[in-house]
Amino acid sequence: MTGVPTSFHLGPLVFHTYGFGLAITAYVGYLYARKRLTDAHFDVAPFGGFAVAVIASGLLGARLANIATNWNYYSGHPLRWLAVWQGGLASFGGIALAVPVGLYLQRRWWPESSLARFTDALVPALVASWALGRVLGPQFMVNGGGHLTQQWFGMSYHGQSGERVPVPLIQGMEDALLWLGLLGLERRRTAHRAGMVTGVALIVWGVVRATDERLLLGQESHSGSLGVQFAGLGLALVGLALLVHQARRANSTPGRSVDPIAPANPST
Repeated sequence: MTGVPTSFHLGPLVFHTYGFGLAITAYVGYLYARKRLTDAHFDVAPFGGFAVAVIASGLLGARLANIATNWNYYSGHPLRWLAVWQGGLASFGGIALAVPVGLYLQRRWWPESSLARFTDALVPALVASWALGRVLGPQFMVNGGGHLTQQWFGMSYHGQSGERVPVPLIQGMEDALLWLGLLGLERRRTAHRAGMVTGVALIVWGVVRATDERLLLGQESHSGSLGVQFAGLGLALVGLALLVHQARRANSTPGRSVDPIAPANPST
């Protein structure tokens, strides 16, 4: 297959496919997350500000982490810091900054709600957005492929020689399957234990992301790649700890083993 386009023209204007795809992903993810929170009876009035803050902090963290782990490339070339259309967003850096921002804003704007219920409503939307984003974002960036391959599914990517394993497409399919699995988990019980969806998502996504980085991208000695692997395993451990904590809480207080499906904010 030929190289995927990294930009396209509309008259005199040039649009970078990578950024355009991520913008579409952010908008679709916002609409879907808002719908899920509405269905879970959360007050969505402040959600626009929440989404902007989390997306902005995620992009900033991802860019800073990429710069820090590729300092030899960026040092002495400050204009390269801004060239995000050429790739260069480290997912573990985005998570590291976006998560504390999101936790702070959740407690500020939805103080009456359970954090576990909030994340159970939000996380499937994040996973679905990640699936779409891998297809519309990194698939169209420079150096977007993985290992060299001679298999039929190999693709050419700008900035890389030979045909490569289409890692963004593979990860998009993995995340789509995880999203479907989370929806199935929700539907198995009309009132699931709070935190179950979040915990399962963290475990599966973390392990799969670390495995992909290790086996498909072939950059084991690269500091950024190692950061992704450690971050993925760290998220899996957090998910496991959450499930254990919620199970122990349910066993110690049987009457509170599940969160009732009720409005998070009594005024709504």
